Amino acid sequence: MQINNVIRRWVLGCLLSVLAGCGSESGAPPVAKAVEIAVAERSTPELWAQSCALCHVDGNASAPRIGNLSEWAPRLAKGADVLLQHTLEGFNQMPPLGYCMACERDDFVELIDFMTQNMSAEKTSGSVQ
Repeated sequence: MQINNVIRRWVLGCLLSVLAGCGSESGAPPVAKAVEIAVAERSTPELWAQSCALCHVDGNASAPRIGNLSEWAPRLAKGADVLLQHTLEGFNQMPPLGYCMACERDDFVELIDFMTQNMSAEKTSGSVQ
């Protein structure tokens, strides 16, 4: 898990170093600035549509479908930390980081929350608190 982050940061650092040589008089390279703006302005639904929807709309590769309580129940019962670990490291047919190589840990937490809105382990287990 940490290796993926190190590699991702190293590649991004190399890319930004190369782009720095293409900089303008204002300081920041135009392409790097555009990437920075695009990453800052992306929303969770956009990230989901670009990276998660491929599998989580129709259940491709046995992925739980967005909003489907019965498919998410066994996963939610394992807890948020396990869901996040499976997302970061890969699990069954899901590759590490899913299809969102530009996502950070917080992005994945938000994406999981987006797919499981209004669901909880308590609801899936039938217990009432």
